[in-house]
Amino acid sequence: MPRLSEVIAALDALWPAERAESWDAVGTVVGEPDQEVSRVLFAVDPVQETVDEAVGLGADLLVTHHPLYLRGTTTVAASTFKGRVVHTLIKNDIALHVAHTNADTADPGVSDALAGALDLNVVRPLVPDPSDPEGRRGLGRVCEPTHPLTVRELAARAAELLPATAQGIRVAGDPEATVRTVAVSGGSGDSLFDHVRAAGVDAFLTADLRHHPVSEARAHSPLALLDAAHWATEWPWCELGAAQLDEISDRHGWDLRVHVSKTVTDPWTAHVASAPTSSAMGAPN
Repeated sequence: MPRLSEVIAALDALWPAERAESWDAVGTVVGEPDQEVSRVLFAVDPVQETVDEAVGLGADLLVTHHPLYLRGTTTVAASTFKGRVVHTLIKNDIALHVAHTNADTADPGVSDALAGALDLNVVRPLVPDPSDPEGRRGLGRVCEPTHPLTVRELAARAAELLPATAQGIRVAGDPEATVRTVAVSGGSGDSLFDHVRAAGVDAFLTADLRHHPVSEARAHSPLALLDAAHWATEWPWCELGAAQLDEISDRHGWDLRVHVSKTVTDPWTAHVASAPTSSAMGAPN
């Protein structure tokens, strides 16, 4: 069995910490470098539910996309939510490693996994990494479906192929408009509207879209917007990362057992559609 330091070195080669944004908190959070690793669990969120899953699985390493302490802390007391996570990990000899924005821009990265889950062909990065001479790394991806779709069909595909959440898929734009090119970005994406417009795509699928940026984006162009749950757009990366580590394990003869958490850690738990009429506004036109 490999030591934790060996597995972390392999993960760092996939997602170098120096490629993370300056505000990010990536890398190993807890873990003894010399401990042996036989079982690994990938998840989006380092929350108590996924940590408990790692304990039940007998995992030695939990790899998550989201950081545990993004803004720092002054305590890891077990009386706090994140402190309890740390205590559970250490008591059960489970290491925690985070790959966040360094996985977003990787080749392949979070948005490649999202495109793959939606059966879209990746053409190029939406926001290329200027340090990559091959032009393959960067934030988001510009994609093409194998044949043109309507916005409605693309939304239905996302609802079917992405993990189910209470939110589902929200759409802004003409549902019958044709989509020949689509930009995707796992996680929060409304800061990318300028790049999306510059790419000249027909649609943009991402998460956490807010009222005012969407309203302004719709005023600028006929771009269709598809808003999925944050967790759902990033979960496909867990399968990608697990497959990459499996390949490394096979190459080195490590015989790691690599798992992907199916635990839904999207915070929204229910969705109630609006009534077709409203006593305040009357029937819609």
